[in-house]
Amino acid sequence: MPKPTILVVDDESFFRQVFSDILADDGRYHIETAASGMAALQRLEETNFDLILADLMMPEVTGLDLLRQTRNLDPPPEVILATSHASVETAVRALKNGARDYLLKPCTPDQLKHVVRTCLEQRQLLNENSLLQDQIRLYQKGQTLATQLDVSILLHDSMQALRQEIGEARGCSFFIEKDRLTLTGHSPDCQEASARVLCDALAPRSLEMDRVTLLESDSLEPLHEGPQDLRSIWLLPLTAEEQFRGGIILFNPVGANLPSCLPEKNLGFLADQIRLGFRNACQYEGARGLIYSDDLTGLYNYRYLQVALNQEIRRAERYGLEFSVIFIDLDMFKNINDRHGHIAGSDLLREVAAQLKTCLREADLLFRYGGDEFTALLSETSSDGAVIVAERFRKTIEEIVFLTDSGETCRITATVGFATYPVHARTQMELIDLADKAMYQGKMERNVTRSASEVSID
Repeated sequence: MPKPTILVVDDESFFRQVFSDILADDGRYHIETAASGMAALQRLEETNFDLILADLMMPEVTGLDLLRQTRNLDPPPEVILATSHASVETAVRALKNGARDYLLKPCTPDQLKHVVRTCLEQRQLLNENSLLQDQIRLYQKGQTLATQLDVSILLHDSMQALRQEIGEARGCSFFIEKDRLTLTGHSPDCQEASARVLCDALAPRSLEMDRVTLLESDSLEPLHEGPQDLRSIWLLPLTAEEQFRGGIILFNPVGANLPSCLPEKNLGFLADQIRLGFRNACQYEGARGLIYSDDLTGLYNYRYLQVALNQEIRRAERYGLEFSVIFIDLDMFKNINDRHGHIAGSDLLREVAAQLKTCLREADLLFRYGGDEFTALLSETSSDGAVIVAERFRKTIEEIVFLTDSGETCRITATVGFATYPVHARTQMELIDLADKAMYQGKMERNVTRSASEVSID
């Protein structure tokens, strides 16, 4: 019988060496190491491991990120997470996300050997019964989906899980919020534009469905820019709070049909878990929206700006991308409050927020920074693109003609500043500070746009 294979993942060479030496001591395992979560993902593309022993807190790709990625492998390895900063919350989170066990560093050799041995013995027992293994694999996959609280990730991972069960299929998924359809994922063999056309076409049909439905392409209106060679469709409509909110679509590969005998029992089980996870995720998104939303304008607030910037910096570092932050400050807004009252001022802020949203793409985010200041986060946008959007903001506000309750009209202008990561700054606070300084430098003239490149250095 071949030795179980273990991948030790830790960004600290000390723990990689210690764990490897302890586990290799009795010669029962084949041990490999990786110095980061990213390196581990690359190694997992090349070989299968029985067990991954990973540090919970690593830069870029954390232990939890690695855990989530391994859930899509077939078969997935067992995962034990280790950390120097343990708490009940982190332990529960690790186990809920599918970790087999949890270790506090430093641990004794006996503790490490016991946890690893127990984990691999359980895995061996499962491997001895292929039917039981398949059922547990399906159960674990379903549990992972049912407990995922990020709607976009849930829909994307659910689509991938369903495709794996069918075998050969293309797929896409979508989410509907405030009557706006967002494409949340598509398989590599389906272009984004054609996936969006298919989702737009099937969303109205999904309103009439309460269960998984198989459709033939000839029952649809011709989709001139839809997926190539569309023959048959498997559609899972998703609801939350008794409202249709999204769906997952699987359809035949180019040049072939969907399998004639679909694994209906497995697909049905996963569909039930996906529905449960979707309802929970929508409720979580709603609760999180209350925390991260500005009461007056409905935009994201300063608290969520910090979260979004942190995520965007990590993504930019990982993929070598640029992104930009724009600050918008209304000129002489106090005069509006003084002349027309605070109710009129609040109404004007809501109008400005609504108009600014029309200037952005789906991938961009808009925030009320505080008072009469707004902030926009433009993903994958260079300084050249940021100046165009910044000017669009300025002109849009300049063109607003606001009618007060007393019948008077008023106008307002705004001064705009922007900064680009990593061209102008490489940290979250520096980026905010430079965009803010660019805006305040423009305040000497008002109703202008300024780049962080133009900020005077004292």
